[in-house]
Amino acid sequence: MKILVIGSGGREHALVWKLSRSRRVDKVYCAPGSAGIRQQAEPVDIGAGDLDKLADFAAREAIDLTVVGPEQPLVLGISDLFESRGLKVFGPGREAARLEGSKAFAKELMLENGIPTAACEVFSDLAEARRYVARDQPCVVKADGLAAGKGVILCSGRAEAEAALDDVMGRKIFGGAGDRVVIEERLIGEEASFMALMDGDDFLPLASSQDHKRVFDGDEGPNTGGMGACSPAPVVDAAVHDAVVERVLKPLSAGLKRRGLVYRGVLYAGLMVTEDGPKVLEFNCRFGDPECQPVMMRLETDLPSLLLATAEGRLREVNAEWSGQAAVCVVLASRGYPGEYETGMEISGLDTLESWSRGYAFHAGTTRRENRWHTGGGRVLGVTALGDTMAAATREAYEGVSRISWEGMHYRRDIARRAVDRNGS
Repeated sequence: MKILVIGSGGREHALVWKLSRSRRVDKVYCAPGSAGIRQQAEPVDIGAGDLDKLADFAAREAIDLTVVGPEQPLVLGISDLFESRGLKVFGPGREAARLEGSKAFAKELMLENGIPTAACEVFSDLAEARRYVARDQPCVVKADGLAAGKGVILCSGRAEAEAALDDVMGRKIFGGAGDRVVIEERLIGEEASFMALMDGDDFLPLASSQDHKRVFDGDEGPNTGGMGACSPAPVVDAAVHDAVVERVLKPLSAGLKRRGLVYRGVLYAGLMVTEDGPKVLEFNCRFGDPECQPVMMRLETDLPSLLLATAEGRLREVNAEWSGQAAVCVVLASRGYPGEYETGMEISGLDTLESWSRGYAFHAGTTRRENRWHTGGGRVLGVTALGDTMAAATREAYEGVSRISWEGMHYRRDIARRAVDRNGS
């Protein structure tokens, strides 16, 4: 097989890494790729949003399957274009991708199909939104459109909510994504990530995981694209898993069918596990980042076989097997992230992990100059390790982190702590 992966971040590196290890795969391309991804895939100098050029490349090179990593090309309709040209693609079409492209649309589908979620209101007018939050209650302000995983602001009361609205709708800190906002009740519980493959008729749940969105230890500071993740998520026990299948995946799948939407790709459900059971915070139409990294580390089934079965509507023919070990990913970020940050810092110690048998350092934002690694983004590396227990995986991941340094390197020191405390080991 020849496979094309779209994207250039840590999630895409994890997918490329896993795909390249398959005996079924002869060659992996990645567009646009990165210096880190170049270790396992041939980079293609085409941007993730240049859909026509991507389709031309896939046709010219007789690509057997294109795997779309980030959300932007999905929302732009890359899958519709590829399918119209007879090219196999893993990822939902434009209309189905509105589950991530519009939080208001996702809420509409949840309420329409009885999927448990937070109560909410949608606003296009700043003055009306400010009047609504004058009730002075804890709430969550969400930019309606794509905001690179950062468009969610938790507010303890009126003052913080008004400030969030002024930022999102007034100052447009997330650009056009803030033309509309969703304001919803603030749920209490523990968050978890639940991903499943969907082929239009059937779905296949993947291993659970838990993201760490806030930039600082103790879940303090602003939201980021994710500062680390672990798998499995102990809060997703058998009862929670079954509840998600019955109350989220089944009704959503049926609801999409009623709207005539064929969803072939991965569905990401961000959950809050409350006293009343799991409730959906958001849907994404791609693998979580950094959740993808530990999930891929634990996957024992051939990945291209799963993705191809999804794209071809054959999920009922396959199953997914998982390592009994735990996996932990610690994201190393540039100083200042998720705000303004500097790039070009030389990274020391990364080459010492080339022979690391218990883990891997996935590249999210690096460059290579004169045989040296440099920082090239806000999130730079995802140091990911396996262990017989969550505590062992955590120790191994932070041992890997200890070998790496650059000026201004920032990371959380409590990734997977909730999971370790829950497991007691």
